[in-house]
Amino acid sequence: MMRQYRFDLVLLVILAALPALGVYPVFAMKVLCFALFACSLNLVLGYTGLLSFGHAAFFGGAAYFAGYVMRDLAWSPLAGVLTGVATGAVFGLVFGLFAIRRQGIYFAMITLAFAQMFYFFCLQAPFTGGEDGLQGVPRQTLFGLSLDNDHTLYFVVLAVVAATFALLSRIIASPFGRVLAAIKENEPRAISLGYEAARFKLLAFVLSAAIAGLAGSLKTLVLGFATLSDVHWSLSGSVILMTLVGGMGTRFGPVVGALLIVSLETKLGDLGNWLAQATGWQAFGGLGTMVSVVTGVIFVLCVLVFRRGVVGEWLVWRQRWQGRRGTGARAAALASGVGG
Repeated sequence: MMRQYRFDLVLLVILAALPALGVYPVFAMKVLCFALFACSLNLVLGYTGLLSFGHAAFFGGAAYFAGYVMRDLAWSPLAGVLTGVATGAVFGLVFGLFAIRRQGIYFAMITLAFAQMFYFFCLQAPFTGGEDGLQGVPRQTLFGLSLDNDHTLYFVVLAVVAATFALLSRIIASPFGRVLAAIKENEPRAISLGYEAARFKLLAFVLSAAIAGLAGSLKTLVLGFATLSDVHWSLSGSVILMTLVGGMGTRFGPVVGALLIVSLETKLGDLGNWLAQATGWQAFGGLGTMVSVVTGVIFVLCVLVFRRGVVGEWLVWRQRWQGRRGTGARAAALASGVGG
């Protein structure tokens, strides 16, 4: 446990030092927002066994409503973010009441249907800006700090994401988290032990939606806009991909997956241009237009080769290596004892 806390602390220090190391703060904040989004899905997919194709509605709905109250109603960033969290929680409750008693593909399709209904609402609603999106959301100030400075906002976002990640870790390790794991492993047995599986799954779903809403509202605060891509079904697919690639059911898997996918979507064009200049092959220059192809290849490789995801495979390898080392140490001790 102490080793885990030390690792978390070292990671937090590294993240805090990123702006000083030359990392663009807005890019780092975007990664943090999507990492939080992926962690929210991991709570229901990795620990509860619910495949939701409607998480974009929580993320995008919070992005729109938070942006609206901050821009049109001149609410503070804190009030805007809390509005986003409440939006995600309410949407999660509504979606969950209809979908939570279904399982497998039926659950996924119901959440997708509700998400698409909300997508068309955002397309037609006057306050969303339609296809142009909700633009010009101001950052304002928070507790006397001007959030117009990217570095200041970065540390605010990092603090919120770190606190939420710690909360998720505590939930997963709590008796509530153990019940969720039992429901995922064998729901009929959990019910036979006296647990109301539907109630526990609904609570987990609403909590996941609220955290997704937090991620969406932070994203609007960072970038200053919310668009239809935030509520499109493809974003739900992207966050599922982040969770699978990083490692479903692991603490840091969604974070690693978000870093990989967001980096590909943002930096693949720059990488292609660099490769074109370095190798002289101009075909690399069009790499930026092939993001979907590259992510598709990564998904196929993940399914065929790294089925546990990057972090999941690393954890399994470390466990095997420690097991071999322990076996070797016991054998050496036994041989020493026999020789003595």
